[in-house]
Amino acid sequence: MRLRRHRPRGPIVGTGPTGETGQATVELVLSLPVVVLVLLLVVQVGVVARSQVLVVDAARQGARSAAVGGSVAEVSAAARATPGLVGGRIRVTVTGAGGPRGSDVAVTVRYREPTDVALVGGLLPDRELTATVTMRLEEPP
Repeated sequence: MRLRRHRPRGPIVGTGPTGETGQATVELVLSLPVVVLVLLLVVQVGVVARSQVLVVDAARQGARSAAVGGSVAEVSAAARATPGLVGGRIRVTVTGAGGPRGSDVAVTVRYREPTDVALVGGLLPDRELTATVTMRLEEPP
């Protein structure tokens, strides 16, 4: 006696009349590197944006120190003390310090932000971020 094999009716899952078995897998494998690269690029942009916010804060801290009569060294130290920024990459410029009370003092902070996120960092050059904050010199108490 021969046993008959049961054969399901209709198409077998994963095959098509055109022989496109595994097409979705191949498309995923081909598109995944592009998706990962775009995600890493977004992360790099986020890192640079965070550093720009910190540079603005450093300039504000320096300008506040200058506005209350701090010396150029104190202004530079106040700007460099901003957490999250590497001190060796910061350049601080003070304009108008030591002027008469009521005049303006401007502090410019320049910061070199390296682009070092994996894969994407090598494609992008390092960025120089700049912020300038101006405040009025305060009268002595």
